[in-house]
Amino acid sequence: MAKDFSRSHRVAEQMQREIADLLMFEIKDPRVGMITVTAVEVTGDMAHAKIFYSAAKQSDSTQQGLEKSAGFLRTQLAKRMLLRTVPQLHFVYDASIDNGMMMSKLIDEAIASDKTKS
Repeated sequence: MAKDFSRSHRVAEQMQREIADLLMFEIKDPRVGMITVTAVEVTGDMAHAKIFYSAAKQSDSTQQGLEKSAGFLRTQLAKRMLLRTVPQLHFVYDASIDNGMMMSKLIDEAIASDKTKS
């Protein structure tokens, strides 16, 4: 039976905190604006990490800015975390917040239309 809280989960949680801090205070790229790191998934062999993020406005330039700063972020993570190898960083836009807002809007519209019919 697998552990409920494996090493990859612990590393992912610490990476999420450290990357959020680095994005807030260290990254100077204007393409990378206000970004929220929603989740981090680290592979079992610690070779790759998917960083899921959401932004106020999704654009290709934001993705390019994050990919361009991946090397810097990886270097800073190596300094901050006690890992033998730091995973390669892959950034993925997390559309779940956008989907949730759209569903909430649809529910509000359905409730409003029910009230007008009554």
